[in-house]
Amino acid sequence: MANKLFSAIKDKGKSLESEMSFFEHLEALRWHLIRAAIAIVIFTLLAFYFQHFLIDTVILGPWHKDFWTYGVMCKVGTALHLDGWCFQGSTTKLINTQMAGQFNLMMNACLTAGMVLGIPYFLYEVWKFISPALHEKEKKAASGFVFYASSLFFLGVLFGYFVITPLSVQFLVGFDVSDTIQTMIDTSSYMSTVTTLTLGSGLVFELPILIYLLASLGVLNAGLMRRTRRYAILIILIIAAIITPTPDMMTMSVVAVPLLFLYEVGIWVAAGVGKRRDKKNEEVMSS
Repeated sequence: MANKLFSAIKDKGKSLESEMSFFEHLEALRWHLIRAAIAIVIFTLLAFYFQHFLIDTVILGPWHKDFWTYGVMCKVGTALHLDGWCFQGSTTKLINTQMAGQFNLMMNACLTAGMVLGIPYFLYEVWKFISPALHEKEKKAASGFVFYASSLFFLGVLFGYFVITPLSVQFLVGFDVSDTIQTMIDTSSYMSTVTTLTLGSGLVFELPILIYLLASLGVLNAGLMRRTRRYAILIILIIAAIITPTPDMMTMSVVAVPLLFLYEVGIWVAAGVGKRRDKKNEEVMSS
């Protein structure tokens, strides 16, 4: 009877210890998220300080005909004798139909800028939270997580801002169903389009990181990705057609080629993960 009592007390102690460990992890996660949120707030306040530059030059940049991308497109179109590559501007006006519309535009622009600039520190806090649970070899293998994930995200954001957004704006602003309909675009609609295309591109460029994680979990491997390459190409072309709603194959190719390149990089990443796993299995078998 006494042995059973001592055993019950011992088991309860282990249970309480595991519960405390769980709550300690939650507490640690809470502080990591708080520090990441503070960093985003700081960057958002910095964006408020430069709000005129942010809105006039950055957010409204693709709306103006002297935007950098339009100049490059015009030069390329002239060199290749392609029509329709020189954006001459539009008579379409940006309007505000809500009392707090411009205030909301400023708030959304600054908050979005704060979130984008705060991504590297957020990923750093995520890494600091999960790294204690990794073995030394796993830490070395994933030591560049913050750098590569942040670089891919910012590369995607730049691609979305300088390529996808101006191409979409140029097509959508110039598209007319009927001469009877007069187009006037609300600022909230424009802001939503720019944000969605830019941040969406940044997330899409995280594809190699996602593939790395799935390959590490054994869900994906290089052989499967090679066998399904034709389906991946079809899906990428569909995505490119949706992102750039234009019948021009050249424009769609500008979007599709980087996505195809990311998929090939993903195959290379998955192959590297597979080789490390096979090497580890051989070491285990030999020992």
